[in-house]
Amino acid sequence: MKIAIINYGYGNLHSVNQAFKKANNDYDLNAEIEVTNNPNEINKADKIVLPGVGSFTGCLNAIRSIDGVYESLQEQVINKKKYFMGICVGMQLLADIGYENEKNDGFGWVSGTVEKMKVPLDFKIPHMGWNTIQFKNNDLFKDIDENSDFYFVHSYEFKTVDENILATTNYASKVTAAIKKDNIFGTQFHPEKSHKNGQKLIKNFINW
Repeated sequence: MKIAIINYGYGNLHSVNQAFKKANNDYDLNAEIEVTNNPNEINKADKIVLPGVGSFTGCLNAIRSIDGVYESLQEQVINKKKYFMGICVGMQLLADIGYENEKNDGFGWVSGTVEKMKVPLDFKIPHMGWNTIQFKNNDLFKDIDENSDFYFVHSYEFKTVDENILATTNYASKVTAAIKKDNIFGTQFHPEKSHKNGQKLIKNFINW
């Protein structure tokens, strides 16, 4: 099995790559992990990971600037239904619309919008640090305890309907922590920075 981690100049590529390789080795999963922005290699992958750090607009423009990458993602994930994982902004890009800096159309794979978090003055933005999550029963959270901690760094949140929400956290109010729609999975938190729980989640995605 081959997993493609998309390199488009944004995202904790080294950390994500190392976290996937560690989970792959620690759990004896025998997956081939590759960082790439080559559409031909993306097409060969069985599963696809899209990291993301920075702004919605910046990440979106970077992906669209690399010949064939967005088209390959669309073909493999939407048409061929390959399993996909978006991390942080990599998840937010799946929305219909993002409102960071300016209004931009997202991929439109999961209905919803990405909006600035609204919190009281005594809550800091960006939301940065460890937060507990509550999740629906699902194989992607297998072997992970309810109310486990994951690491977040974000100022914008994914607003979507309940059926697309797999996990939530609380930061002044309920915030989407993970989404799932068919073969598409995304996390607002960073599994690559979330120690043992993050490794279990990555293991579950590889096994999905």
